[in-house]
Amino acid sequence: MDDLLWLLLPIAAASGWAFAKREDTPDAGKAPDLSSDYFKGLNYLLNEQTDKAIECFVRMLEVDSDTVEIHLAVGNLFRQRGEVDRAIRIHGNLITRPRLSKSQRAYALLELAQDYMRAGLFDRAESLCQELIALETHTERALTLLSDIYQQEKEWEQAITVTRRLQDKTGKSGKQAIAQFQCELAEQARDGGDGAEAQRRIESALATDPACVRASMLRGELACAAGDYKGAIRAYRQVERQDPAYLPEVIPALVHCYGQQGNMDELVDYLHKAYEERGGVTVLLAVTDVIEQQRGKDAALSYLVQHLHDNPSLRGVVRLMEMEEEGRDPGVREMLELLKDTVERVLEEKPVYQCTHCGFAGKALHWHCPGCKRWGTVKPILGLEGE
Repeated sequence: MDDLLWLLLPIAAASGWAFAKREDTPDAGKAPDLSSDYFKGLNYLLNEQTDKAIECFVRMLEVDSDTVEIHLAVGNLFRQRGEVDRAIRIHGNLITRPRLSKSQRAYALLELAQDYMRAGLFDRAESLCQELIALETHTERALTLLSDIYQQEKEWEQAITVTRRLQDKTGKSGKQAIAQFQCELAEQARDGGDGAEAQRRIESALATDPACVRASMLRGELACAAGDYKGAIRAYRQVERQDPAYLPEVIPALVHCYGQQGNMDELVDYLHKAYEERGGVTVLLAVTDVIEQQRGKDAALSYLVQHLHDNPSLRGVVRLMEMEEEGRDPGVREMLELLKDTVERVLEEKPVYQCTHCGFAGKALHWHCPGCKRWGTVKPILGLEGE
């Protein structure tokens, strides 16, 4: 409520100034009524009757060069409060007034486009953005809004086109987003059974952004589905070179592909080297599992304990307790089971992924951050309780 009052005070002051200015003009015959409404609005404001205050100030305003900015401010206030219908009425009323200057009308168009966006009326917002671009005014903001519209509507081809135009306009790289849009198209093609088109989109994504982890993961999936395990391994190992933080995401696929080739020793060597260089409990546990399959539980336990001393991990401790339960007497097994359940409950409450830009955290990997709406910024959490 306090924030809303502080937002309304400048509007009230501006309204008073605008209409006080009119008292000096020859046609200021209505000044007493306007003054009465003005003080009535202030009284509502001071008594925290904000809805009545807003209605009062809006009723006072006449759309001309002195009050356009006040209308825009009131409309923005409504949009911030979630009252989009009111914002649309105010901004829509503005753009119909013939006395507006070109710059004032363009600004009102931009505000109305944002109102429509907030209301989910994407077709109307798109039309207004296209009009602003044709007028060559507020072009950068209009292109940004268009990009948002196409992303929400999953019109990825149009999103690519607009993002490239925005990149040319601002000089800011849009390659990460464009590569992600190509990946979206690749997934659509894959799900539709068009492997050739999916592969083409993946290559386009990597040509646009060679560091696109998602494209390499998709390339690996396609190769694995086609039985090309060697090609899949190359793609999945490329992920580590692009961004080591995502290596845990492809370890299950690597285990499968190496297993299909019957070459688990090479996998152990690769993962052990990766763990020595970068750590990560998922890598450690994968190596432990493969060692257990190949050399037995004692060798796996020895490897796990040795590395947990240097790099403690709750997930590692859970795995250790699982391995230690076997062969123990019932009392010890019960105690270990209790400890394991306790640690697992702690882990269940912890996020697994986090956005490196806004800090959004969750259990699922989102290529498009739900928090800040950036692409490719959500990564596995590394550390004591992470990956």
